[in-house]
Amino acid sequence: MNKLNQLYMEMIRYYESDAPRIQHFVKVHSFARLIGEAEGLDEETQFTLEAAALVHDIGIGAAEKKYGFSNGRLQEQEGPPLAEEMLEALNFDRAVTERVCYLVAHHHTYEPVDGLDYRILLEADALVNLYEEETPAEGIRESYKHLFRTETARTVCKTMFQIEEQEER
Repeated sequence: MNKLNQLYMEMIRYYESDAPRIQHFVKVHSFARLIGEAEGLDEETQFTLEAAALVHDIGIGAAEKKYGFSNGRLQEQEGPPLAEEMLEALNFDRAVTERVCYLVAHHHTYEPVDGLDYRILLEADALVNLYEEETPAEGIRESYKHLFRTETARTVCKTMFQIEEQEER
């Protein structure tokens, strides 16, 4: 089994019996893989992006246990040490682990974005969150206008949520 699939299975075990969280990271990973490949990421960046997509919300449980709730800032705070521990246990390359931890620590921070892997993780997570949170049409249109930059994510968002051409402006 390759490293990404090992990580995938480890995250399923990590979220044991929490089907909504498992479903969430699976969908984020799927969109991240699609967008990364369509946007032409090199193999190493694609691998790092996919690893980050799998573990991006790993800090939710720790934040809930520690603070009684979890918001984006707390997920960013609590996630990197847990991601690092898991990636190291699976013998991920140190440079990949560091970048994944950085992405986990910033996956709810929309500016500044330093890299296409970061941009794509934001977009993939947003595509899933817009649907899962049942975001009203106006919120979806605003996200489409201000968040989505890659052509692939814009196309997915526009198609999935039926954004009309005149709404793009």
